[in-house]
Amino acid sequence: MGHIMRGKLQQFMAGRYGVDQLARSLNFFVIILLVVSMLTRQGVLYLFALGLMAYSYFRIFSRNRARRYAENARYLQRTAKFWGFFAALRRDMRTRRTHHIYRCPDCRQKIRIPRGKGRIAVRCPKCSAEFIKKS
Repeated sequence: MGHIMRGKLQQFMAGRYGVDQLARSLNFFVIILLVVSMLTRQGVLYLFALGLMAYSYFRIFSRNRARRYAENARYLQRTAKFWGFFAALRRDMRTRRTHHIYRCPDCRQKIRIPRGKGRIAVRCPKCSAEFIKKS
């Protein structure tokens, strides 16, 4: 019985756009708005969340793949700096055990120095400034 339903769902979704990063973000925001609207008893937030949910499902079930792709590309372009900040933070946290991360005093470029080398002269790869740091 399950494979029949899966086949029907696949047949229904054929040619439709599906879930992308924008749809995931919209659905996450909808959940947050619904929780906040329940806690604050704000009907306006609830209605706004329902509107966003309807738009998200409209995008998911849309057959205009080119337009949905363009919307998602604009979303990714506008949020790249925001998500890039968290990616860099995660990368820096992963390397904390093995490396120090310093900033060049002249140009503010991040420089990764291996730990355990004592006091070393560091040359910035961007502006060639030299400074002494403890590794």
